[in-house]
Amino acid sequence: MPPLLTQVARVSDGLPLVATTSSSSGTAPVTNESQQQAKQILRSLMQGSPSRMSIVSGPNTFYYLVRENLCFLSMFENSYPKRVAFLYLDEVADAILQELLQEFQNEWRAQVDTAARPFRFIHYDPILQKKSREFQDPKQVQSQNSSRLHDDLSEIQGIMKKNIDELLNRGERLEHVSNVSRELQAKSKDFKWGAKKLTWQARLQQYGPMVAGSTFVLFVLYLKFFW
Repeated sequence: MPPLLTQVARVSDGLPLVATTSSSSGTAPVTNESQQQAKQILRSLMQGSPSRMSIVSGPNTFYYLVRENLCFLSMFENSYPKRVAFLYLDEVADAILQELLQEFQNEWRAQVDTAARPFRFIHYDPILQKKSREFQDPKQVQSQNSSRLHDDLSEIQGIMKKNIDELLNRGERLEHVSNVSRELQAKSKDFKWGAKKLTWQARLQQYGPMVAGSTFVLFVLYLKFFW
């Protein structure tokens, strides 16, 4: 019962950087619906989102953690222990961040921030596959990491849990609010421009005749004395 799906994405825009799915013969293949839900979860993240969350979706549960502006997301069957799932994500995050540092040294953040295409770091897939195999048997993982899991118990119990529909509906509402905000900003700019135009027109109507009259008088005086 290994992780069914694992993805690492950039938090700022949800761009997937590396991903893998389970190749175990004892698990059902990951559906397109689950792939789309994973994508929507990643896109729903923003500054201030919880750093850890579990999201129930039918027979499966998504887990994610955010570290160093990267989101580490996985999907397990509902029966998989929650503490072991987050331990898996912790170890995936450690391994990926270590590999980024080793490959790019102090430039690794810039490499992540400027990645322009999906799966820029797909060559890290073997790391995810290796970790997935290590967590195939949760009972074995629990026996090998009992003290660490016990220390993390209180933290894990406090992690927010949501339903996939609730989360994605919230994302749609936030996107709608964002779109409305952009429309209001555009209308506000149009209104300001219209207000400035009306102000200039009013000033022209008020002072235009005076300016024209003054110009005419000066022109007559010029012709009289200097022409």
